[in-house]
Amino acid sequence: MNGFDSVIASIAAKTKPSETEYRDEDGTYRCLKCNAKTRTIIKLSDKEIEVHCACKCDEQKSQEFKDREKAELIDRKKRVCFPQRAMREWNFENDDRANPRFSDAMARYADQFGDFLKESKGILMYGPVGTGKSFYAACIANRIIENGYSAYMSNFSTLVNSIQAPGVDKNEFISSLNRYDLLIIDDLGTERTSEYMQEIVFDIIDKRCTSGLPMIITTNLTSEDFKNPDSIMMERICDRILERCFPVEIKCGSRRRNEAKKSYMDVKLRLGL
Repeated sequence: MNGFDSVIASIAAKTKPSETEYRDEDGTYRCLKCNAKTRTIIKLSDKEIEVHCACKCDEQKSQEFKDREKAELIDRKKRVCFPQRAMREWNFENDDRANPRFSDAMARYADQFGDFLKESKGILMYGPVGTGKSFYAACIANRIIENGYSAYMSNFSTLVNSIQAPGVDKNEFISSLNRYDLLIIDDLGTERTSEYMQEIVFDIIDKRCTSGLPMIITTNLTSEDFKNPDSIMMERICDRILERCFPVEIKCGSRRRNEAKKSYMDVKLRLGL
């Protein structure tokens, strides 16, 4: 048997009927489930050979495999993105829409992220404690991850602790943050206000701006704090942020207090007090 005949024999051996096929009265192999034709004749040189062809079941299995692979990739990206497992479930579908105008604006940013990515346009969310800034930032991250992008969410205190860990090169670590399409830094202004801390905060923001990639910053600082920073370094930080991030103020009431109140009333009723 020459080499070509060996190839033919090998193909024929791999296309033997399976338990999911049957042969009809015309001698055609069909799928037991969808009844579609499962075999066809191809011609190689002067030889004819019967080979397997995909039926609807095969196509469905292939799509199911692709869907499963996509879901697993999304799950891996969300595990990398969020410090807390619960944040993977923060999405626009779970939004109570206490502030519809703001909810819609943040959803539009997520849906148009491809354009904002090209333009390197981010968002600065500022407002009082508990108004949902972190929630909406996570909603955006979840939406864009589901749409095929990557994101990473943290806060400056955590990032600085990572930089200070033994064996970590500061510049390499900061540069590694730029492998993500969107960088979200939560609670600017709650970190220690030492000169060293502010230098690192500036380095992270500056390198992100230089990379041409967007970021979202959330903060309890006011517009007045941004207009009149309390130090030269903070002024540089604010300037860099406003250079790349569109400021959005959230004025709605505290979500945390409302949720705590609901929980309190629920327990009170259950206890009969």
